[in-house]
Amino acid sequence: MPSSEYDPYDNSNPATAAVGTVTDEWVTTPDGRRRHFRLYVPSGVAVGSENVPLLVALHGGLGSSDQFAANSGFDELAEANGFLVVYPDGIRAIPERPGLQTWNGGYCCGPAADRNVDDVAYMRFLLDLLTARFDIDSSRVFAAGHSNGAIMAYRLACELSDRIVAIGVQAGSLGIDDCQPMEPVSVLHIHGLADTNHPIDGGRGTGVSGVEFRSGRDAVIEMSLKFDCIADPSDRTLTSNEDVESFVWSGCEEGSRVELVTVEGASHAWMGHGAATAGAAALVGEPYMDFDASRAIWSFLNQHSRK
Repeated sequence: MPSSEYDPYDNSNPATAAVGTVTDEWVTTPDGRRRHFRLYVPSGVAVGSENVPLLVALHGGLGSSDQFAANSGFDELAEANGFLVVYPDGIRAIPERPGLQTWNGGYCCGPAADRNVDDVAYMRFLLDLLTARFDIDSSRVFAAGHSNGAIMAYRLACELSDRIVAIGVQAGSLGIDDCQPMEPVSVLHIHGLADTNHPIDGGRGTGVSGVEFRSGRDAVIEMSLKFDCIADPSDRTLTSNEDVESFVWSGCEEGSRVELVTVEGASHAWMGHGAATAGAAALVGEPYMDFDASRAIWSFLNQHSRK
């Protein structure tokens, strides 16, 4: 199909200072585990606010809620666009020590997958908890994730589609073999073509996980097939940045959409934002700064509420 121009940020306000409220909480989940999450409530959202959108932001492998909040800038976008953002934490490699946290996205990653931790149940528990506190708009409950968090977001699209309406991810893949969504879920997948930690076409990554990754391209195609999208994607370009190319599968069930954005020269690092921790570039590469993954994800999610 012929190429057309697009604006990846056309349905979002630019980030502004995060002057809302941050809370850190520990909860005991139904499986008896103590789990932590970080919640950002923008200044314009009070407990009595109606129909508030919610974003579940999932850190990458060995990351954390604080790290991903600092690295993604989702707090600042939440302030500008009026949504709640919750950053759950994965499980620790050593329970008594902080850090080195992972998600069980299926085939990946680390202790969470090895121990078959039920992170889908944790997300359902967390959504129930937040829905009891706020008037969450159930048609606008979204998930975003990076790397292992992206793999986890795909799993939520497969196994929690009654609650998760759309996902936006960078540098992930589909981690389970039997993906059977109850409802169509819109998907935005961003991937750097210079990402060696999780290569877009799969294969062993250069990171510390030692995982033989599945293909990110295959993940997008599989989701488009599940939602009966038009087989041939349209090709869109960003004329202001020739590194960026978008492929859109439209005509999907119930107005859902599947999109792959590739970025030439971009590493594994979260795009458009500086590294949150010293030495991060040595693990994931220098961030590609000419494409804002966070704003592109929110703009996409904000267009795909469930009817």
